Amino acid sequence: MASQTDVKLRKMQIYCIFVRNHTKKGTLKAIEPDLDRIKNLGTDCIWLMPIFPIGKKDRKGKLGSPYSIKDYRAIDPELGTWQDFLNLVKSIHDRGMKVMLDIVYNHTSRDSVLLQVHPEWFLHDHEGNLFNKNEDWTDVAELDYSHKALWNYQIETLKRYAKIVDGFRCDVAPQVPIEFWKEARKEVAKVNPKTIWLAESTGPDYIKALGAKGYHVSSDAELYSAFDMTYDYDIDQIWRKYVKGDLPLKTYVEALNTQGVIYPSNYIKMRALENHDQERAHSLFINENDVYNWTAFSEFQKGSTLVYAGQEYGFKHTPSLFDKDKLNWDDKKMNLSSLIFKMHQMSQSNIQVSGTYKITALENDIVEVTYKMGDIIRIGIFTLKGMPGEVPVALASDSYTNMIDNSLIKVKDGIVMLDYDPIIIQGKNNE
Repeated sequence: MASQTDVKLRKMQIYCIFVRNHTKKGTLKAIEPDLDRIKNLGTDCIWLMPIFPIGKKDRKGKLGSPYSIKDYRAIDPELGTWQDFLNLVKSIHDRGMKVMLDIVYNHTSRDSVLLQVHPEWFLHDHEGNLFNKNEDWTDVAELDYSHKALWNYQIETLKRYAKIVDGFRCDVAPQVPIEFWKEARKEVAKVNPKTIWLAESTGPDYIKALGAKGYHVSSDAELYSAFDMTYDYDIDQIWRKYVKGDLPLKTYVEALNTQGVIYPSNYIKMRALENHDQERAHSLFINENDVYNWTAFSEFQKGSTLVYAGQEYGFKHTPSLFDKDKLNWDDKKMNLSSLIFKMHQMSQSNIQVSGTYKITALENDIVEVTYKMGDIIRIGIFTLKGMPGEVPVALASDSYTNMIDNSLIKVKDGIVMLDYDPIIIQGKNNE
């Protein structure tokens, strides 16, 4: 991790917006009326998925992926103007939130400005044809960072945006050389030293697959030398296997606890149940009680939090990246807004930022999360597969208030009875 990363970024709740699908108009300007609602979720930072012009050559779907970018230094005219972008950023800042731009530096569209002007900056095979390390990405052309002039162009672009926004979410960050990211961070700091850097890191299978082909893909440990935050994709495969019943809870919990010892002490994981590349949480967990518990558990883990637009209402459909696919804000499956706000409130406490942190797997697929600081302990208890149980807690008193819903929680002989709703309580450590 960048040595200057502030652990207070663990308090951050990030809200992701795909501008084209977020509103009926699908424009930057149309986002503004929704900002107050987004702010009231506890949002600290709005991540705008790519807002740049989309290439037409070899595009997927009718509208193309926002990750197939034609020009890094322009705004997609379908979304609005440069002034609309500036106005939206100002409106977000006026509400005390930050803005994070989605930066896609591994590749461009196959008709991009850079490809037309500097074709030598791209990967080619022995016959001179465009070549991609990832064969599935047929709508893009991959950049070749052996060219220092490319570094200069990309960093200059970042510096221009760093004067306007507060951070960057960097797409496929592991495939771009880590030395480039270190240099970029150093140079951008000259413009905005408080810039926040989030890496879309990669799962182990992907790292192994490209490594077997002779390509280097940075691990999370390497990425932390340049970035403040990474995805939790390092344990994503284990998590999904647990959810499907292919692995026991203990294995998943061991993976979570291992994060705390293999990364720098100020590591920050962005916790997320869903994003634009993954299925919705409510599609994965059909039972609403499970969605509720998983939402609480995810946001109670050490790290920042991602809310993908629509997640707060339990949307089940993941919008297409390639075609018109508007969010239907009238079709609310459930309302998690209050829970998300409550969990964000709790995350602001220093005990969840800097306290000693441990997760324990219990019987009946119940998980216990503890934060300790001095003689204070904060305990979260969550049933991940809808089963109740008895949970031992190291607390001195016999009654507590559930910090989620203010209900009364009784402790008898050091045992808490967990029904189906998550419990978070705090008191004197009795160990």
